[in-house]
Amino acid sequence: MTDAPEPSEEPLRTVAFAATDTLLREDVKLLGALVGEILAEQRGSDFLAEVERLRRSAIGRRENAAPVSELVDALASSTADLRHATDLQHASDLVRAFSTYFQAVNLAERVHRIRRRREHERAGDGAQPGGLRDVVGRLAKQGVGADEVKALLPRLRIEPVFTAHPTEAVRRVLLHKEHQIVAALVADIDRGRTPAERRADRERIRLALTASWQTAEAATAKPSVADEFEHVGFYLSEVLYRVLPVFHEAFDEALREHYPDASMELPDVLGFGSWVGGDMDGNPNVGAATIAATLASQRALVLAAYRRDLDALGELLSQSQARVEVDAAVLARIDEYRALLPAATERLHPRHADMPYRNLVNLMVARLWATSHDEPAAYPDAAAFEADIGLIATSLQAHRGEHAGGFAVRRLQRRARSFGFHLASLDLRQDSAVHDAALAALLGDDQWPTRSAGDRATRLHGLIEGDQAAASDDATAMSTLDVFRTVAELRPRYGERVFGPYIISMSRSAADALAVLALARIGGCVEAGQVPLDVAPLFETVDDLDAAPATLRELFADPVYRRHLAARGNRQVVMLGYSDSAKDGGIVASRWALQRTQIALTELARDSGVRIAFFHGRGGSVSRGGGKTERAVIAAPRGSVDGFLRLTEQGEVIHRKYGIRALALRNLEQTTGAVLRATLRPRPPEPREAHWRGIAAQLALDARAHYRALVHEHPDFAAYFRAATPIDVIERLRIGSRPSKRGNKGGVESLRAIPWVFSWAQNRSGLTAWYGVGTALERALQQHGRDTLAEMARDWPFFGTLVDDVEMVLAKSDPGIFECYSRLATQLPEGDLHARLYPGIKAEFERTRAAILAIKEESELLAHDPRLSQSIRLRNPYIDPISLLQVDLLARWRAGDREDDALLQVLMATVNGIAAGIQNTG
Repeated sequence: MTDAPEPSEEPLRTVAFAATDTLLREDVKLLGALVGEILAEQRGSDFLAEVERLRRSAIGRRENAAPVSELVDALASSTADLRHATDLQHASDLVRAFSTYFQAVNLAERVHRIRRRREHERAGDGAQPGGLRDVVGRLAKQGVGADEVKALLPRLRIEPVFTAHPTEAVRRVLLHKEHQIVAALVADIDRGRTPAERRADRERIRLALTASWQTAEAATAKPSVADEFEHVGFYLSEVLYRVLPVFHEAFDEALREHYPDASMELPDVLGFGSWVGGDMDGNPNVGAATIAATLASQRALVLAAYRRDLDALGELLSQSQARVEVDAAVLARIDEYRALLPAATERLHPRHADMPYRNLVNLMVARLWATSHDEPAAYPDAAAFEADIGLIATSLQAHRGEHAGGFAVRRLQRRARSFGFHLASLDLRQDSAVHDAALAALLGDDQWPTRSAGDRATRLHGLIEGDQAAASDDATAMSTLDVFRTVAELRPRYGERVFGPYIISMSRSAADALAVLALARIGGCVEAGQVPLDVAPLFETVDDLDAAPATLRELFADPVYRRHLAARGNRQVVMLGYSDSAKDGGIVASRWALQRTQIALTELARDSGVRIAFFHGRGGSVSRGGGKTERAVIAAPRGSVDGFLRLTEQGEVIHRKYGIRALALRNLEQTTGAVLRATLRPRPPEPREAHWRGIAAQLALDARAHYRALVHEHPDFAAYFRAATPIDVIERLRIGSRPSKRGNKGGVESLRAIPWVFSWAQNRSGLTAWYGVGTALERALQQHGRDTLAEMARDWPFFGTLVDDVEMVLAKSDPGIFECYSRLATQLPEGDLHARLYPGIKAEFERTRAAILAIKEESELLAHDPRLSQSIRLRNPYIDPISLLQVDLLARWRAGDREDDALLQVLMATVNGIAAGIQNTG
C-alpha cells in the first residue's frame, strides 16, 4: 500500500478563481478532500493514488498542451487487462470515482450561485440582475406605468413543461442525498458556523457521499413510464410546490415597491406541464392506460403535499373562540363536515373543542384522504378544497389573524390555485401519421394517408359535424380512440387544467389539426358541443417551419376550425421544434427558420385576430435549442412573446435548473423577468435589421448546404457516425422508456434527435452545434467584413445569442479526444473512414473557432465569460479519463460482436459519467 496523495488540490492551483469566488474554492476543496477520503476508505489508498495519477496526467495534458497520447498511455497502464470481472469492476470504479469528483464540483457551484444571490440581496438595493425586483424597477424607470403592468398581468403566463429524457435521470434516492449535501453546505454558506457545527456538517456530507458511492447510479431494469414520472414528480412536488408561493410573494413585493400607489392583484403566473405518460409519439409504452395512471400518481403526490401542509396548519392555528372571533362561515363548514365525516369527527380531540380553525383543518385532512381513496365524502374538485382554505383566510383577515397564521394559509391557497388536484397539466402528443392510420381504418379507406390535404379536410369536416365513422377493430384506431375516451372521462375528475395541448408531431397541413378534432368527436371527447383541448401543430423540420405560415393561414380560414378556436378563446398554441430542425439542416438553418417562422406567424396573428401562443420545444444541448432561457426570450422577434412563455425542460436541464429550491426560484424569476421585458419594453425597431436578416438568410443557406453535404448526403457518413460515436451503447441504455428510433429503419434520418445529439456530445466533438457554421461565417466575413458581423453580434440579440452558444460548445469540445473516437472508424467494411472524414471535420472545427474569435476580437474562447471557463476547466480533468476509457471499452466490446454484457455495463457507466460532467448534452 502506498501513501495516497493529497486529493483535489492540483486543479485548484491551475484554475484562477476570482476574488468573489474564494468560498467556492473552499467548498470545492472540502468536497474533493472528502471524496478522496471516501475512495481510500471504500477502495483503498492504492486506488486513490491511481485516480490522482490519472487526474494529474489529464491536468498536465491540458495545461501544458501535451498530446492526448500521454493520457492514453497513463490510462492504459491502469486498465491493461479488461477481460476479467475484477478488472471490469476496477474500470467501473474508476469511472465512478471521476464522476463523483465532478458531481461534487457541480454541487459546490450550485451552492455558490445561492451565495451570490444572498450577496446581491445584502448589497445596495438588493436587486440581483435579472431578478424580479431588478426587472420591475428597470421597467418603472423606463416609463412603464402601473396601467400597462395591470393590463399585462391577466395574460402573463410562464409554463415550464417537463419531459422524459434519455440523457440523464438521477435516481430519486440519490437526489435526496444531493439535497443533504447542499443543506450542509448552505448551513455554512457564509462561514458563520462554529467549529463543532462545521465538523457535524462535514460528517453529514461524508455520510451522504459514502451512501451515494454505495448506491448504484442507475436501476438494473429499463424504466417504465411510472418510473419516469417518479423522477419528474420529485421536482414538481419536492421543489416547485415549495417554491411557487415564494415566487409570487417576490413578484408581489416587487410590484408594491415600484408601484406603491397601484392596487394589483397578482394572478397565477406560473403553471407547470409534463409529457411523462402522455407523449405517445414513437413510444408504444404510452397510451390511455399510462395517461390514467400518471394522472392518478400526480393527484396522489399533490394531495399528500396538501395533507402535510394542513397538518402543519393544524398545529399553527390554535386560536380559541374565547380569545378571538371566527367567521360564521367557518363554524358552519365545521358543522357540515361533522355530518359528512362522522369517523373523523370522533377523532377530534375534546381539548380542541374551542379551536375552530384546528378542527376545520383536521376535517379537511380527512376529506382529502377520502378524495385520495375515491370515497363518498371526497372533494368534488380542487375548487371546493380551495374554497375551504379561502374561508379560513378570510376569517383570519377579518379578526386580526394576519400575523397569526394568515401568511401560511395564503401560501397553501396559492398552491391549491396553481396545482389543483392535477399537480401539472399533462400534454398529449402523437405523430400525424398515427392519426391518418386510425382514420384510414375508421373510414375504410386504405388510401386516406395519400389523399390531398384538401380532400381530407372536406371529409374531416363531416366527421367533426356529426357524420358517423365505421366501427373498427384496428389496433391503431382503437388505441387512438381510447386516448380521447380517457380524456373525456378524466377531465371532470381532475379539472379543466388537467390536460395541456394535444400536440401533433410532423404537422404539415390544416388537415392534421382537423384530424385531431375528428378523432376526438368519434371518441366522445366533447363538452358543450366542442372538443375541450387546444390542438397544437408541431413544426419540426426546416421545410415544415418554412411552410408553417401557409399551414396556419389555411387553418385560420377554415370555418369549422375557427369555431373550435372561438370556443378556446381565439388562442392557437403552436409548437416549434428545435431538435429535428437542427438535425435536418444544422444549427444556423434551424435557428434562422425558427426566427423567420415566429416573425411570419406573429404578423399572421395580428391579421387574423388570433393570439398565437408559441410553445418552444427546446432540449438541453445548444443544437436542440438549449442555452440561457433569459437570452433566448430577449432574442425572440418583437411581439412574439406577448406575456406568454411555454417551453420544454429536459434531462440534465431539469436537474440543473430545478434541483435546488433557491436555484429554481432564481431561474423562474429570470425567465419571468425576461418575458416582462420582451413584452412591456421590447427592443425598439432596428433599421439595420433588414440588412442583417439578409446576411442571416445567406448564412443559413451556406451552413445548411455544408452540413447536409456531410450528414445527409455523404455515402459513408452513417457508417462513420456509428463507429465514431457510442450510439450503439446509447441505444441500449436503460434510462428512458421511449425507443431511440422512429420505427425500425437504420441511418441518421430515423434516429431521434436526442440520441443523435447525445452521441456527438459523448465523443467530445459537439459536431451538431457547429458543423457548417465555420464555412458560412468564413464566407460572410469575406463578403461583409468583420466589422459588420461584430456589429450584428453586439447589437442583434438573435445573432449574438447564436454566436455565444456556438462558442460555448466549442469551448467544451476537445478535438484531440474526438480524434481517438474517430480512429474507431479506421477499419470498417467501407474502408478507413477516419482518414476520409476526420480531416474535414477537424478543419471545420478550426474554421468555426477562428471565425468566432475574429467576430469577438478575442484570442481564446470564453474570454468574456471567465466563470464558465473556470467551470469547464474544473471538470475536464475528471471527464477526460472517462472519455478515453470509453474509447478503449468500445473497441473491445465491438471486437467481441457486442456480446459482452459485463463490458456493456461499464460502457453505460462511462456514458452517464461523461453526460453529467459535460452538461448540455441532450
